[in-house]
Amino acid sequence: MSTPDLTAFDAVVWDLDGTLVHLVVDWAAVATEAERTFETAGVDAAGMDLWAMLDLADEAGMRAEIEAVIAGHEREGARRSDRLACADSVGRFEVEGVCSLNCEDSCRVALDTHDLSAGVDAVVGRDTVRTRKPDPEPLLETLRRMDAEPEDAVFVGDSRRDELTADRADVAFRYVGDGPSGV
Repeated sequence: MSTPDLTAFDAVVWDLDGTLVHLVVDWAAVATEAERTFETAGVDAAGMDLWAMLDLADEAGMRAEIEAVIAGHEREGARRSDRLACADSVGRFEVEGVCSLNCEDSCRVALDTHDLSAGVDAVVGRDTVRTRKPDPEPLLETLRRMDAEPEDAVFVGDSRRDELTADRADVAFRYVGDGPSGV
């Protein structure tokens, strides 16, 4: 995947998985384990995807338990992650951050694993703020931690969800590679 031209921006916010690295996670296994965790608590999560399970976890007061299941897999996947071409651009801009649907700790593990931490000024994961992408708050929080203004920044990602997040935050957006990898 190629890195888009970002020279017009002072601040760059990167998505993590699919943009800088590829986390090695068996998402079906994560969903199965999360579903079993719900089942043990007497909550029906059969057939739900992970994002719906996170919403259900909030409704059922099980966020900590479900977050622990997902985050455990993400941290291990971050340790075994593959570095992507875009990662070579980290550290080349005035101020940089990471805004991800992955938990903050797994983002930090992946950045450390690939020697990218020194080039990143702020990290916001799914568990850092109360909402998650495509809500604009995680991206806006990343910019606040970078002391950057939305009009001076670009968000680089691989999914339609990333693009929608940037649009809602009134931040420029660029796809890594040839366009969206998914929602």
